[in-house]
Amino acid sequence: MLGKYILSIDIGTSACKVAVFNRKGEVIASVNEGYPVYYPHPGYVEQKPDEWWAAACKGIRRVMEKGAIAAGEIAGVGVDGQSWSAIAIDKEGSVLFNNPIWMDTRAKDICSRLNKEIGAEKIFSVAGNPMQPSYTTPKILWYQETYPEQYKKIDKVLQSNSFIVYRMTNKTSQEKSQGYGLHCFHLEKGIWDADMARTLGIPQKFLPDIYDCHDVVGTVSAQCAAQTGLLEGTPVVAGGLDAACGTLGAGVYANGQTQEQGGQAGGMSICTKEYTASPNLICSYHVIPNLWLLQGGTTGGGGALRWFEGIFGEYERELAKKTGGNSFALLDELAAGIAPGSDGMIFLPYLAGERSPIWDPNAKGVYYGIDFNKTKGHFVRSLLEGVGFSLLHNIEEAEKVGAYADVLRAMGGAANSKVWTQIKADITGRRIEVPSSDTATTLGAAILAGVGIGWYQNYEEAVLETVQVTRVHEPDLEKHEQYKKQYQRYRSLYEDLKDSMSQSW
Repeated sequence: MLGKYILSIDIGTSACKVAVFNRKGEVIASVNEGYPVYYPHPGYVEQKPDEWWAAACKGIRRVMEKGAIAAGEIAGVGVDGQSWSAIAIDKEGSVLFNNPIWMDTRAKDICSRLNKEIGAEKIFSVAGNPMQPSYTTPKILWYQETYPEQYKKIDKVLQSNSFIVYRMTNKTSQEKSQGYGLHCFHLEKGIWDADMARTLGIPQKFLPDIYDCHDVVGTVSAQCAAQTGLLEGTPVVAGGLDAACGTLGAGVYANGQTQEQGGQAGGMSICTKEYTASPNLICSYHVIPNLWLLQGGTTGGGGALRWFEGIFGEYERELAKKTGGNSFALLDELAAGIAPGSDGMIFLPYLAGERSPIWDPNAKGVYYGIDFNKTKGHFVRSLLEGVGFSLLHNIEEAEKVGAYADVLRAMGGAANSKVWTQIKADITGRRIEVPSSDTATTLGAAILAGVGIGWYQNYEEAVLETVQVTRVHEPDLEKHEQYKKQYQRYRSLYEDLKDSMSQSW
């Protein structure tokens, strides 16, 4: 008899989230386990996969205890994770290098060389994505150039979710939604392209077998059971990309539906039934078979406000402690008191270079328009608006290749902010619907497991059963018109500064 719960593991940038859901998508219990991000050199942004696994093990035990859940009540496990990992393991399963995460830009010279030697258009014709340092491919080649002896020990290269699945089942896998990180993955066909792998110099043996995201890869091993408290033999599905799982968990399962991302990163994902790629955007498979996601992925999403709060939010944190409130809610109040357009103040949210659509690893964050009349509220609101402008920039790029975002489904921690969500609606001119934003990603991974073990007959049934819209934001068209001029200034500001951004100081 199947258990009555699904356990879901989310390997995020700042923490591992573990949640347990029932069939209706209700959260029985959830916990977060943090881990460090390492910045050893300029452009280097690393994490240690074994610290992910330790956090997952601790989180599983804690969530089971918190929810008074017996191991036998878990019917299956779903896993999602951050994009563009390059986790190299040897034949014994040991991790050979720290993992450069999606914000890492160390391999930009390798990308320049490959785009010149192989040809950017030829690479794009297979991969459907540009050769940029954030992706998995150049990181593998960076290992080869930097650590040639260790490189010889590589048996497989895994993604964040497939690494956790491997630790749970002892089975290596590559599911389709994360295939886009490797430029030898044929994005239209969903298979490895052996010719491109040879051209890039990536050995075929590094590439695991490909699975659909809901496929059961294996079951919880005895070793995993001892580490986590799960029942040996519990099914574990392949899982998927965090953004794609969040898209599913926000209720996006059909052609034309769109998710708005409000996690550490920002951006959007437009669901398409036809393969539609743009060199200025990101294209991946959805976690649902035979669908793609045309994505805009930025470095400055919810993480930009988290950065601001960490450096400039001491007063709000202290006030929140005294009042039992929330420092981010207090920053929201400051932003709400400033007029749209922040009295001419503009923020470029390029805090770790920028991904789509400008693809500039040298891009820098900028506050423009500071004068004696500006207050802390101006700094907060212009930050929120800058992230909104980056969203609109990506939506406009998608329209150029025929992918249109109408209604947006917001997810991630930023969607909890009514002020920020309304700003995004006003800037984009789109209606924004907000489901249960904090759980969208883990819910998406749980839905994959539910489909994989037969809880749900299909994805439509799963979404209708589990996803509920909690509030709606209609765009204020008058404010939308006001924002158009500010948006053009936002766009021109980067163009005016990009040459200076690329200079060494």
